[in-house]
Amino acid sequence: MNRFRADLHTHTFLSPCGDIGMVPSFIVETALRKGYDIIGITDHNTTVQAREIRRMVGDGEPYILCGAEITTREEAHCLAFADSEESLDALQRFLDDNLPQVPNDEEMFGYQLAVNADEEVIYEAPYLLISALDKGIDEVAAFVSSIGGLFIPAHIDKQQNSVISQLGFIPPDLQYDALEISVRCDLEQLLERNRYLRKLSPSFIRSSDAHYPEDYCRAVTYFNMPCRSFAEIRKALHGEDGRSVSLQ
Repeated sequence: MNRFRADLHTHTFLSPCGDIGMVPSFIVETALRKGYDIIGITDHNTTVQAREIRRMVGDGEPYILCGAEITTREEAHCLAFADSEESLDALQRFLDDNLPQVPNDEEMFGYQLAVNADEEVIYEAPYLLISALDKGIDEVAAFVSSIGGLFIPAHIDKQQNSVISQLGFIPPDLQYDALEISVRCDLEQLLERNRYLRKLSPSFIRSSDAHYPEDYCRAVTYFNMPCRSFAEIRKALHGEDGRSVSLQ
């Protein structure tokens, strides 16, 4: 098995809260310089910049996992990833159809711009991307599963915008592939506070949730698998066929 370094939760300039420095060239070059093999691009409620970065990288380095950080009706943040162009199209339609049409106020929230490799603007999101979708977490999870995607409740240790902060617990029937913890989370303390999680034995990933250049690639999850692919990442998250994930 090979051991791959990953950070699966990264925002770009397209997220209204993303710093202007979080452009494709910085994301790709910094990942390579810091030795990261897999990067997840997860802007708020949109896949547009993720797909542009993957198009730019192609079969090169690092491996780009395309997705979005979805805000559910409960104001819980969750990561959703898809692989094929067809499934990404379906995910983007789901986001567009369920995002409230609240115009973005750039002075209050920031710009929502996607750029190409030359940092030329190729898209501007018209509606505020940090709004909550008109879908509950169980509906979002079921949809992501239906398109063959990956669904990961985000930063579950945080005191706001996590499934635990919003609902008080991880619903036992929720369909997910792993649970994410933040950079500073002490996993043992989290499990002690939420003992039911030990019985569930989920896979945990740790991500940077970077919005600013200084935070990017500050967290790492190790994927132990033969090669980098969407199917292999899924197997690793589920501990199948000798694949696994680890935080050390």
